[in-house]
Amino acid sequence: MSIFRRLFNVGKSEAHSAIDKMEDPIKMTEQGIRDMKNDLTDALEGLAQVKAMLIRSQNDKTQFDNKAKDYQNKAMLILQKTQKKSISAEDGDRLAREALVKKEENTEHSKRCGVEIEKFSKSVSQLETNVNSLKNNVSKWENELKTLKARVKVSNATKNLNKQMAAIDSSSTVNMLEKMREKVSQEEALADAYGNIANESKSVDEELDRVLDNTSASAESDLDALKKQMGM
Repeated sequence: MSIFRRLFNVGKSEAHSAIDKMEDPIKMTEQGIRDMKNDLTDALEGLAQVKAMLIRSQNDKTQFDNKAKDYQNKAMLILQKTQKKSISAEDGDRLAREALVKKEENTEHSKRCGVEIEKFSKSVSQLETNVNSLKNNVSKWENELKTLKARVKVSNATKNLNKQMAAIDSSSTVNMLEKMREKVSQEEALADAYGNIANESKSVDEELDRVLDNTSASAESDLDALKKQMGM
């Protein structure tokens, strides 16, 4: 059908560019589905029209058959009246002949309708096959489009992740960690140095206090001795 030829031509002309751009096959598939749905709509309209003509031909054939039988019966009734002398033989033959002519005309119309019914029936059968094929293809392509879109999402996510992973420089990361380790070591050493200074300052103060305490005790002892010497 025309849609498949169009899809093939589009796919053939854009095959190379579609390899590098995943959006292209999706757009191509979506356009193909839209084209198939348009063809499906046209096919359904055509099917409805042909079915309408088939039904009309069938109804016409039934009417012509009934009229042919009616004229046949009329011809027989006229001949019976002629036989009974109800009408003259001349009039009876004339009227019976005209009734048979009408019967033949309707019989020919019925045959023509039979040919049309056969032709329309074949067209309906072919159109129904095309409609069912288009319906199946639309459903198939829609499912494939869903799968294709899902694959594109997965491939894009994987590509972005791999791109991020590839952008990471292992050597620069190691250098950064070494610098951080060195910085931490410096901070730890600086903290220890301040701790030592604090301890040293505390030791000096304690030593001064001890010395001053000894000096006070010695002065107190000398005062007592001086008081004894003076008889106090």
